[in-house]
Amino acid sequence: MLGAKPTTLVEALATLPRGQERGHRFRSLDGSEHFYPWQDIERESHRRGALLRAQGLGSGDRLAIVVADPHHFVLSFVGAVIAGLVPVPIYPRASFKAKNAYVETVSHIVRAAGARALLTTAATKPVVEEVLAQDVGLEKVLVLEDFLEDSAPAIDFPVPAADDLCFLQFTSGSTSMPKGVMVTHGSLAANADAFLGPGGLDTHPEDVAVTWLPLFHDMGLIGFVLGTILRDIQTVLLPTEAFARRPSMWMQTMHEVRGTITFAPNFAYGLAAKRTRDRDLEDMDLSCIRVAGCGAEPINAQVLRSFAERFAPVGFNTRALMPAYGMAESTLAISFHPRGTELKTDIVDAARLSAGRAEPATSASADTSLEVVSCGVPFEGHELKILGDDGQALGPRQVGEVLSRGPSVTAGYYRNPEATAESFKHGWLHTGDLGYLADGTLYICGRAKDLIIIRGANHHPQDIEWAVSDVEGVRRDNVVAFSVPIEGEEQLVIAAEANSRDAAEVQKRIATRVAETLGLRVAKVAVVRVGSLPKTSSGKAQRRRTRALYLSGELEEHPT
Repeated sequence: MLGAKPTTLVEALATLPRGQERGHRFRSLDGSEHFYPWQDIERESHRRGALLRAQGLGSGDRLAIVVADPHHFVLSFVGAVIAGLVPVPIYPRASFKAKNAYVETVSHIVRAAGARALLTTAATKPVVEEVLAQDVGLEKVLVLEDFLEDSAPAIDFPVPAADDLCFLQFTSGSTSMPKGVMVTHGSLAANADAFLGPGGLDTHPEDVAVTWLPLFHDMGLIGFVLGTILRDIQTVLLPTEAFARRPSMWMQTMHEVRGTITFAPNFAYGLAAKRTRDRDLEDMDLSCIRVAGCGAEPINAQVLRSFAERFAPVGFNTRALMPAYGMAESTLAISFHPRGTELKTDIVDAARLSAGRAEPATSASADTSLEVVSCGVPFEGHELKILGDDGQALGPRQVGEVLSRGPSVTAGYYRNPEATAESFKHGWLHTGDLGYLADGTLYICGRAKDLIIIRGANHHPQDIEWAVSDVEGVRRDNVVAFSVPIEGEEQLVIAAEANSRDAAEVQKRIATRVAETLGLRVAKVAVVRVGSLPKTSSGKAQRRRTRALYLSGELEEHPT
């Protein structure tokens, strides 16, 4: 077990063991590898921090970082933290297909963060210059290749306290109202200790973590970069693009490096199972894996079972599967399925669940049952409760909003007091997710705010609906976007009102518009009779009702 627990990221980096083969390994697409032992990460991060301060940036200044290369991103991010700056990670263009939407999203984030400068690369600079044209308040853009050539001055860096802001994590993957979660050093250290400590993964010096997750979102950044620094865990970081090109390389790498810990969204487990060939399994040994975590989007039990079944012949242990629940507002993790135990699910009556009660399915309701995956129990020192619409706490198996409380809960949204007041009340984080407790175990069964999560990325349905509303043939403001599980993966469905004679063309136009403006693929466009989409008495779309009608086949679709 590990000794004293650091309270800040800077303290952790300064106290990590030196002269050992421990640190971060960054693999490139061509298979080459950059290994940075802890002392090299500290040395180079200090150098980059000094270079940033030499640019006139001071303590508390926000620095937007748009850097695709993982090792340059990590060293620059940590360098900014050491320098007393507040880094704001932003995904690079490669992960977003539509340029105009990307520019708009980055502009929103930079403006909302009040970023004084932006660090990028020569390859990304042309797109960043379009952001500058939006008058977002940036004073300067630093190009990494030029920036690193300068000599670093000797600078005394500030010593951060646990309550100090460490970085801003923006939660929204869409272009409307992005909110920057204020992650303090204290909440970061508390959450890392919770999910990596005895009540979570129970990490040891022998562990090797492996990830291909994007490093500009919380699961990749906190789970496999910052958390591993705080707990001295050896980590192998793979390019996200490598997994996208060849999902089988994920488990192949686990085999090669004898990885013990990995995490990914539900869809990744489905892809890995489907796209791993029999010949890929030859000579593979996955008996080394003790934790294969799953979170960040709705979890499908059958997907996880299929994954376990596919890799069981090469030693994968089903008990390694660890469904989890978390969100950026709680730094990262909120609850874990108990380590080393079998997957646990709850088969409930679908109709009763929709009515707010998670009753176990009977033989009579078997045909309309739902299987909900357990996301485990909260960490030590943290609490969960379920809140009803009347603001009262609910009992076991009653569905309501999930609330979380504890030292991992962050300080709120940056420069957004209204949103902070809505989500952070009396010490409790109101997650906006629907769930219930059964035997002390948390089950997530919906999203109170209708957030759409596709392959781990968040999309607000309003953005999609607005993009579609002015498509020729669509009845304006009569569009509903939602997601449904298709072959174990959440996919996008759009229902739109239009005249029957236009149905076929409207389908094509909507799919094209969404692809061009948001970079999303629509699995199904349901063109329905004018006036048939359900709405509230005040005229608002009833997304969950529309989704339920679609799933039951009751939407009045025009033939195409």
